[in-house]
Amino acid sequence: MRDLRISVTDRCNFRCNYCMPKEVFDKDYQYLPHKALLSFEEITRIAKVFAAQGVQKIRLTGGEPLLRKDLERLIEQLAALRTPEGLPLDLTLTTNGSLLARKAQSLKAAGLQRVTVSLDGLDDAVFRSMNDVDFPVADVLEGIEAARAAGLGPIKINMVVKRSTNAHEIMPMARHFVGSGMVLRFIEYMDVGHTNGWRMNEVMPSSEVIKLIQTELPLVPLEPSSPGETAQRWAYADAFGQPDPALGEIGVISSVTQAFCGDCNRARLSTEGQLYLCLFAVRGHDLRTIIRSGGSDVELATSLSQIWQARSDNYSELRSALPADTGVLVRRVEMSYIGG
Repeated sequence: MRDLRISVTDRCNFRCNYCMPKEVFDKDYQYLPHKALLSFEEITRIAKVFAAQGVQKIRLTGGEPLLRKDLERLIEQLAALRTPEGLPLDLTLTTNGSLLARKAQSLKAAGLQRVTVSLDGLDDAVFRSMNDVDFPVADVLEGIEAARAAGLGPIKINMVVKRSTNAHEIMPMARHFVGSGMVLRFIEYMDVGHTNGWRMNEVMPSSEVIKLIQTELPLVPLEPSSPGETAQRWAYADAFGQPDPALGEIGVISSVTQAFCGDCNRARLSTEGQLYLCLFAVRGHDLRTIIRSGGSDVELATSLSQIWQARSDNYSELRSALPADTGVLVRRVEMSYIGG
């Protein structure tokens, strides 16, 4: 276990249909009450125990994490944590970019190191359609530039590819970010939760994405940068077919067509203190009760160790045995609840 994703809110100001479709997450949807959420101090305490157990990276997620009031205070607390070797944690955040222009400087000042920005296309009409709240793509691009200026890098850009919706945006995205110093990653449309109407025929395999990009921009494969890395890395090639550092790289995340369960080294903590060992999990493990009932750090660490050692989640591997037109069969936790 090296990577902990922490959801700080179950709310988001976008209604992307692959995550929080508007017909489900409408004005009547019941979000978690504030008292149910972990406080910043509770999150930091849990993160400290995780760090002592070997976690080296923490990613703040949501919902949209920048909607959590005073998030900079939590970042300051997490930035002060150290591994058993005395090293700071790799502290990152994933955002839809809508609030990044106004928050980038304060996030960096608080101790955040990097950001990943979700961006599903450059065409404004496509982007507004996918976020389903008529939010302009120009504002997200402004946020990305603000993050670059603040030093929150290297920046990663995540694009979820849905075949019938934004597959035609793959090449414009590749052209836009080549040589930018940012890493563009294409993510297969996944059957997270049970509300996004997932169907296999909407998935564009990463292999197709790579073939498409190579028709114009030659690529060469790269080795993983760390054990358990989810993205397959590809470098833009120079005229001699060698990786060109000036052009940078892209990544593809193929959790549908090329499952990587066996190498998984990450866990997810929900905003109310449920620990999940898989993005496709059916149930979590309650850590909030341990800390709110007076449990010690030793008891918390023991519980974490037992939970991790007993893990058996491998949904992505099991999915490959299902018929191609199968939808979501089991009610699973929503991605907006535990973060991507």
